[in-house]
Order: sequence, then structure tokens, then C-alpha cells
Amino acid sequence: MANLANRFGSNPILAPADLAPSAPGMRIECLLNPGVFRFSGKTWLLVRVAERPEQNPGITSLPIVGETGQIEILEFNNDDPKLDRDDPRVIRYDGREYLTTMSHLRLVSSTDGIHFEAEPDYGLLSGSGPLESYGIEDCRVAQIGDTYYLTYTQVSQHGVGVGLRTTQDWHTITEHGMMLPPHNKDCAIFDEVIGDKYYVLHRPSSPNLGGNYIWLAESPDLVHWGNHHCLVHSRPGMWDSARVGAGAAPIRTSEGWLEIYHGANHGHRYCLGAMLLHPEQPRRVIARSVEPIMEPVEPYEQQGFFGNVIFTNGHVVDGDVLTIYYGASDTVICGAQFSISQILDSLS
Repeated sequence: MANLANRFGSNPILAPADLAPSAPGMRIECLLNPGVFRFSGKTWLLVRVAERPEQNPGITSLPIVGETGQIEILEFNNDDPKLDRDDPRVIRYDGREYLTTMSHLRLVSSTDGIHFEAEPDYGLLSGSGPLESYGIEDCRVAQIGDTYYLTYTQVSQHGVGVGLRTTQDWHTITEHGMMLPPHNKDCAIFDEVIGDKYYVLHRPSSPNLGGNYIWLAESPDLVHWGNHHCLVHSRPGMWDSARVGAGAAPIRTSEGWLEIYHGANHGHRYCLGAMLLHPEQPRRVIARSVEPIMEPVEPYEQQGFFGNVIFTNGHVVDGDVLTIYYGASDTVICGAQFSISQILDSLS
């Protein structure tokens, strides 16, 4: 086990009780997988906040965005034979699936990168329209010039796709609709142009043929994406045997583009690994982790809403120091630091 992480001594750094619910009658169940960026001299997290209504005995209540754009509460009797509650994240009723929680994105900031607090002058980002009726999740933030590009998961009864929003000041945020159609997620835009093209990592999924693999696409304008290329597969018998997905934007190093990614096995145990892409031809994988660089070994990483999970889609870089912010057990937010050179040395 490589396990190169130096975890923050104050982990978890954010828990559900640290933030206020978005509306009366709602309860924050989980904090998950923040996007990370620097702005106005601070480190910021764009945290996924998963909420649900307060639950009454014998009833399962859940939120959706209705046709009017307002949150509506659906209620199901727990003894209804049409109701399937086996998965804590998704229920099924009469052939249709619903999320048990609805996620939005919330901004918090820090002057030291460890202690974060809510920013009341900045509004929350919530689902908008029929393609986000079950909420928005797991945002990656890439900065190109003065513009921040937010790629995130759009969830609705139509499926799971990738949405795009942009901003320069975090007060005015422009929605650009669905960037990549279902089923797709784990989308991270490179922070730099390579040659004359923009690049993005993404993860289309096939339930019958193929699998949950990381793909690469390119664009001349950050709007039209094509020339898709399957970059890496999951690996049978290894820690990333069931699925793999990109973390945040790849990091330019002297040896190539370093990408931190998550992998899960068939027991739904999520770890972090790394891969190195060619500096000028990013569809070429130079090296990849044989063992994880970080595994769920701490109690807060093993126990929670969905245990044995380490999942990141955000980091900051200071020289050789890589600070990763991650969701642990789909419940709390944590931080850890790595040496970039040590990660590169661990690859084969």
C-alpha cells in the first residue's frame, strides 16, 4: 500500500452540523466532494450539500424540483409493496427511481486552508430546470484566464449528465446547460490549452457492454466537444476493478499531466490513485498507480452514510505540495497533503 497521504489533524474539517439547511423543514444529511479553487486571497470549497425533509415515522419523504422550479416534497408509505428502500441513496417506487436526498452546492472559504466558514454574501447553487430536477452534484472547478468553469453532475428522471456554468466573480454565474449527455459524470476540464485545443476528462458509462472508464475529449472553444478517446479502464482483481473516475483538473508537472482519480472495487470501496499523461499528447498514458495513494483507513472514512469511501474532485497546488480536499464516507469533508514528487515516484 502506497498511502502517501498526510491527513489534516483536524479531520473532519466540515460536518453536516457546521452548515445551516437551505430551508425550514429540511435537514442536511451529508456533505460531499467539494470543488476547490482560490479566489480573493482565500481557499474556497464548493461543497455538495445533500438534504432531505425531516422524516416522520412510517413515511419516506424526499425532495424534487417540480415543474414550477420550486422544491416539492414527495411522501411514500414505508409499507407500500411498490416501495423499494434497500439502497440508502436511491428508492424505487412503481418502476421509477428517486434520490433520497437532493444536493445543491454551497460556498465556504478559508484563510489558512484548514478552517472553513460559510460565505453568506454568496448564494448557493441549486438545480434549475427539468434536467436538474433531482439536484446538482460533485462540481469540479477549472480556472482558465479570469473565468472559472464549473462542471457538475445534473440529475433528473432523464438520467445523469454533465452541466456547465461559468463565473468570474462568483456572484454572477451563467448557466450553459448540459455539456455532455447521459450517462456521464466525473468531468474535469484541463486548466491550460494544449496546442490549440482544450481537453476534458469525463466518464460515460455502459451498464451492458463496456464499463465505468475514464475518457478524454477535446474542443476548439469549450463548447463543442469531440474526438472522444477511452483513456483508462477499470482493472479486474485490483483496487479499481469496478469503476474509475477523474478527480479535479490534471496538474502540469515536468514529467507530464498528473491526474488524481478515484477507483472502486466491487465491494464499493473507494480509494485514490494517480496516472500520468503525456504533456503534449494527453491521450497517451505514461504511468498509473498499481496501489492506491490513499485508502479509507480512518473511522470517519470507513463509517458514515455510505462507508469506505474517499472521493475527491478538488485540490490546490503549492510547489511540490498537493492539498486534496475530499469527501469521506459520503458524510464529511476532510483534507490531506501529498508530495507531488512522491506520487510521481510511486507510478509505474
